[in-house]
Amino acid sequence: MAKILVVDDDPDITEACTLFLEREGFEVVSANSRSSGMASIEGAPPDLVILDVMMEQPDDGMAMAQDLRRNGFTNPILMLTSISKVSGLEYGRDNDVVPVDEFQEKPVDPATLIEKVKRLLAAKEG
Repeated sequence: MAKILVVDDDPDITEACTLFLEREGFEVVSANSRSSGMASIEGAPPDLVILDVMMEQPDDGMAMAQDLRRNGFTNPILMLTSISKVSGLEYGRDNDVVPVDEFQEKPVDPATLIEKVKRLLAAKEG
């Protein structure tokens, strides 16, 4: 089954995502910061990354996504965000600024998360 990396500084989010995804049979690894997420990817690249926008720095998730793409990571990235609730701004996919495949608003609905993960992994395979 696919390996998924969840990168979020909120342990409730990483634990919930891990629970939902493992129940579906996925192998899940988590990291609580941009640096630990990057280290995890260097060791064994996951099939998909679930990445929070704001961690230690307000743009850690965006910077990590940019670093990953610059370093040749082509697997799907699903970005978790509560930024529109916090800032009132809408974020969309942008290949340069936010090079991710999909956004998911927090709080995360388990069924929606699973559906998006499965769709992104199927598109990667197809």
